[in-house]
Amino acid sequence: MHESRVSRWYFGGISSSAAACFTHPLDLIKVHLQTQQEVRVRMIGMTINVVRRDGYLGLYSGLSASLCRQMTYSLSRFAIYETVRDKMKRKNKGFMPFYQKVLLGAFGGFTGGFIGTPADLVNVRMQNDVKLPAELRRNYAHVLDGLFRVWKEEGMRKLFSGTTMASTRGALVSVGQLSCYDQSKQLVLTSGYLTDNILTHFLASVFAGGCATILCQPLDVVKTRLMNSKVDYGSVFHCLTETAKLGPKAFYKGLVPAAIRLIPHTVLTFTLLEQLRQHFGVVVIA
Repeated sequence: MHESRVSRWYFGGISSSAAACFTHPLDLIKVHLQTQQEVRVRMIGMTINVVRRDGYLGLYSGLSASLCRQMTYSLSRFAIYETVRDKMKRKNKGFMPFYQKVLLGAFGGFTGGFIGTPADLVNVRMQNDVKLPAELRRNYAHVLDGLFRVWKEEGMRKLFSGTTMASTRGALVSVGQLSCYDQSKQLVLTSGYLTDNILTHFLASVFAGGCATILCQPLDVVKTRLMNSKVDYGSVFHCLTETAKLGPKAFYKGLVPAAIRLIPHTVLTFTLLEQLRQHFGVVVIA
């Protein structure tokens, strides 16, 4: 008889929210870089501009929306992925094939992306507010105020603006993070060189964060533009063509801060998730 622990369905949301508290300033700078119409300011310059205008607390604009997003988007995708994976593992008495992990990760991420779209939209707007002139700022007090005002002023449909891109991005990120993390961790453990410890979790999560960044960056740029636009794009294709006019590099605008943000966020998320699993997870006897 072998005793092990598996994650509870809400651990992913908790660990992602905790990680977001550390990486939110990097996410904010990434949004600012992506919403520029042309390359004018780089990462360091954008950070300095935000601090000059609004002080150091300006780097945490939209934190409430970011946490709300994690407790909808990330909680959903982790809950779907880990619940199904653990049940399949117990049923088959072995690991899932990688292609099944990819499909499951994509489904969980797509579903989570749809659920988290309203909070994601408010998150982008609150982060971008600090660089707008005072008369153009939306000035949402917090995420609930933002959600209510978008629904009241622009309609329920606007809350789900960019759903297609957000869901597709969620699928790609989840394939990069969840599926690649699972597979790389499995390969490391079966090699026998390392055990199920924090070093293994760190190495696997760094690899997963890199995969997720490369996969989702083009869609992330388009999604940000769709959500932040005051004038509706005719379609996702319209947004793609307008972005393409700026050149191929426009789809990878903000890649460095995206990697600097997503890789640490992935490492923190999975490190915290594994600690929660090991200390507070459900005991399973096999």
